[in-house]
Amino acid sequence: MKTIDEINSRIKSGKAIVLTASEVKKLAEENNPKEIAQKVDVVTTATFSPMCSSGIFINTGHTKPPMKFQKVTLDGVPAYGGIAAADIYLGATEENPENPRFGGAHVIQKLISGESVHLEAKGKPSDCYPRNEVSGDIRLETLNQAFFFNPRNAYQNYNAATNSSDKKLWTYMGALKPDFGCVNFSTTGELSPLLNDPEFRTLGVGSRIFFGGGDGYIAWEGTQFNSEKVKDPETGLPLGPAGTIAIIADLRNMKSEYIKAIYIHGYGVSIALAIAAAIPVLDEDIAKRVSIRNHEIKTSLIDYATGNVIKQINYEELYSRRVELNGKTVPARTMTNITESRKIMRLMKERIIQGEFLLTKPVLDLPQFGRQGSFRG
Repeated sequence: MKTIDEINSRIKSGKAIVLTASEVKKLAEENNPKEIAQKVDVVTTATFSPMCSSGIFINTGHTKPPMKFQKVTLDGVPAYGGIAAADIYLGATEENPENPRFGGAHVIQKLISGESVHLEAKGKPSDCYPRNEVSGDIRLETLNQAFFFNPRNAYQNYNAATNSSDKKLWTYMGALKPDFGCVNFSTTGELSPLLNDPEFRTLGVGSRIFFGGGDGYIAWEGTQFNSEKVKDPETGLPLGPAGTIAIIADLRNMKSEYIKAIYIHGYGVSIALAIAAAIPVLDEDIAKRVSIRNHEIKTSLIDYATGNVIKQINYEELYSRRVELNGKTVPARTMTNITESRKIMRLMKERIIQGEFLLTKPVLDLPQFGRQGSFRG
């Protein structure tokens, strides 16, 4: 049994043994969990995937005379101004009504790249906020604050998608060919952060992570968090969407190559984010968890035409790019950038080895019970 403090001391002294998730799984081919727990201190995990439930808070600083922003656009993309004075929230998936292929994610990427963004705002005047409109350009360097606050990122597991109907479906999972013509999915599987710490023993509120090229922190459980999802009796892992995390991170620490605005045809604007997490190998149980392989991780294959579960499928089959479905072999593809995810894992490993990234103890555990609700409007 090790502690995070002990592992951090080893990192500071240059003695910590840090492996990527890929490396520890190779080690597990010849070593049992007890041996891995003795040999390894930290395992890095990562994903670089579309994560729609994302956005940024901005504070522009007060105008002269001051005004309360109420109706706001950034490069024509509507932002939410109903907070206070010069505070704005811009959702990544919000679109410019005159150019739906351009949205909040593109504005965020422009700010991170150092480009200017045109702001227009209107508000009801009052004695304390007499001005009623403003227009001008903003840049990241001119803002008081600009930070991500993402309600739902890094799904622990997510369903794969197919389509039984006789027409192509355009979804956030990409284009789904008719008559079960393909399977789409989105995860790094055995490399994914929350699949390597499925009971959230090391990741929780306050945990430091790699986010968008800089540092971020887990701020809370993510929306739609549902740790009570039906689980595989053999592994205890959820068989579909389960845990999620809310993330906070300073835009000034981001790098544009790790934050990508994307447009998904027939669905709309989204954003792809690079996230990596370090899992401290505290004991044999965690060593067993970080040794999990794609053939052991299953998810539900959902028919997006009906919402029905077709079958359970493991990630080894999905990553083979060919899936057996209804007596025929169909192509499978992922929305996740696996090459970049592996690069991010290695980058985080180097940061830890060089003493640039220490682990944090959560100040609050993520819940062990789901809160999944359903709106019956």
